[in-house]
Amino acid sequence: MQISARNALKGTVKKIQVGSVNDEVVIEIASGVEVTAIITKSSVENMQLSEGKEVYAVVKSSDVMVAID
Repeated sequence: MQISARNALKGTVKKIQVGSVNDEVVIEIASGVEVTAIITKSSVENMQLSEGKEVYAVVKSSDVMVAID
């Protein structure tokens, strides 16, 4: 896989919450560390996503914000 995004985090699909238009995909990238993505149902179907499948969470952003309590 080649991609221009600098942050491609390999992980495993932990859960897929099915919605009417979009699905919520929870990806575990390390023990206890999760990334959640909202993607179209058709993307979930086209990629044949299911719990346990290895995937990449790809983050591409021109802005990163940092916050503290």
